[in-house]
Amino acid sequence: MPLDQVDIDQQEKNMSFLDHLEELRWHIMRSVIAIIVFSIVAMVNYRFIFDKIIFAVTDKSFPIYRMFCKLSQWLYGTDDLCFETVEIKTQNLDVSGQFIYLMVVCFTIGLIMSAPYILWEFWRFFRPALKPSERKYTTGLVFATSMLFFVGVSFGYYVLAPLSINFFVNFKLTDNIVNHFTMQSFVSFITTLTLASGVVFELPLIVFFLAKLGLVSSEFLKQYRKHAVIVILILASVITPPDIMSQILLTIPVYFLYEVGIFIAKRIETKNAKNEA
Repeated sequence: MPLDQVDIDQQEKNMSFLDHLEELRWHIMRSVIAIIVFSIVAMVNYRFIFDKIIFAVTDKSFPIYRMFCKLSQWLYGTDDLCFETVEIKTQNLDVSGQFIYLMVVCFTIGLIMSAPYILWEFWRFFRPALKPSERKYTTGLVFATSMLFFVGVSFGYYVLAPLSINFFVNFKLTDNIVNHFTMQSFVSFITTLTLASGVVFELPLIVFFLAKLGLVSSEFLKQYRKHAVIVILILASVITPPDIMSQILLTIPVYFLYEVGIFIAKRIETKNAKNEA
């Protein structure tokens, strides 16, 4: 490590508690500014966002719908699995409803797009407290965390959201009931499901930290693998609508991430054993 970097790290370690609070405040301020900047960019392009992103899940040309249609042609030679265009017209019941949810959507997009920068800011804050060996481990942590989050968000938007919307639009207790959704519930459903999927996909990162702290082990995760499957199924039933297809689509990748977590925990244990030897 360069001498000037060593001096900087030493100065940061010798900072008082109030100095650390001041440093944290600036990291938070820069993160908030990043969210605001991306939110403003989203606000400028609000027409495109609502027409081509939020309400795109109702179009039969959406990627997941085309995939099911091609799968149906390949398996059965028919259009049995093809989705029709989801006929949905949302309504606004509040005077300021459209403006408020414009802010909500733009803030959500700003948060998603600035996530890598926010993680990098907090990594910079905690970096001086880490040992050189720990810094080596965490160098790619921001990238890995960001990638997992973006993969989860993409999975939630491109897979879970359209299938869930299609299920709820076509679900009827009786023909005497017509589905008319409010704009607020539709937008909240899309944004919540997308963000929740992004958070769930951070499971390997959670296992990484727990394994580093010695709170979980690979043997522990293997021993409770069956219990984990039940928890994942329950989690999938809470996040997704009550249809088997959506629950299976979420359960499979989350269980795969659980197995990745076991592999990560095993790698950490092996390295720790080598260091002790």
